[in-house]
Amino acid sequence: MRAVICQNFDQPETLTVQTLPDPQPGPGEVVIAVEAAGVNYPDALMVMGQYQVRPPLPFTPGAEAAGRISAVGEGVTGLQVGQRVAAFTGTGAFASHLKADARAVLPLPDALPLDVAATLPLAYGTSLHALIQRGALQAGETLLVLGAAGGVGLAAVMIGKALGARVIAGVSSPEKGEVARQHGADEVIEYGTEDLRERLKTLTGGHGPDVIFDPVGDRYAEAAFRSIAWGGRYLVIGFAGGEIPRLSLNLPLLKGASIVGVFWGEFARRDPQTNARNLARLSAWIAQGEVHPLVSERYELERTGEALRALLDRRVTGKVVLTP
Repeated sequence: MRAVICQNFDQPETLTVQTLPDPQPGPGEVVIAVEAAGVNYPDALMVMGQYQVRPPLPFTPGAEAAGRISAVGEGVTGLQVGQRVAAFTGTGAFASHLKADARAVLPLPDALPLDVAATLPLAYGTSLHALIQRGALQAGETLLVLGAAGGVGLAAVMIGKALGARVIAGVSSPEKGEVARQHGADEVIEYGTEDLRERLKTLTGGHGPDVIFDPVGDRYAEAAFRSIAWGGRYLVIGFAGGEIPRLSLNLPLLKGASIVGVFWGEFARRDPQTNARNLARLSAWIAQGEVHPLVSERYELERTGEALRALLDRRVTGKVVLTP
């Protein structure tokens, strides 16, 4: 097998591709011949040693992949060689073959392209969990999505529309705004050139967004929270903007609002049944044409560092994948 190797916690450009022995499944495991692996912001943080999880060195990064099962371990039921699947493993996906716990493997419908399927577990799993379980987004409510053209942000835009919400997309450029509109955003705010609070006040008639989905953090967090509706829910997804914001606790008091943490990986581990129901609901939306996942670019394994750098520099719209 060929695999991307992180020898030391460092910049993505230091990653190398090596040839390793083919993995063998143990009890309760399968091996997947990877056709595409989703590239995510946490992958880059993990390579640099800045993520909350620091795997033992050396390791192969990559949290999610899709392909066909090539081997099945003892005791595995419901999965078979040749079956099309996606998997979330946390690490190991940036490779030609991936060993996975069978409980982390999701069978795929034949109509779902494997490169699209490779982008679903983390970004779409996070957005589903955030908006359904953590944010309790209701039809008719207003959802503000910051970083709305990125992988997890664009997923939130589409899922918010599928749930019946009015979606306002916060983006950093006109080009990203157009991507958000094409995937369902009702309104767009370019927060690099527009006053976020004033635009939100205008667009919501002073009511404010009921739910705020924030994977960016940094300097826009406080302005967004100060605009939130009474009883609103502020979903903390991550900090792609760099700085972790520090909000004064009088703000949620005055707004009767909630600051809600979203940690999809731990949720999926603790409640796999609900996570599976979320992803089944997503599959139905995709089949019905309500959600259109965007794969904007494909990289070969040797270009993994480039893919992660594009993500860190926020030059990515939708999702990018690696193709072994």
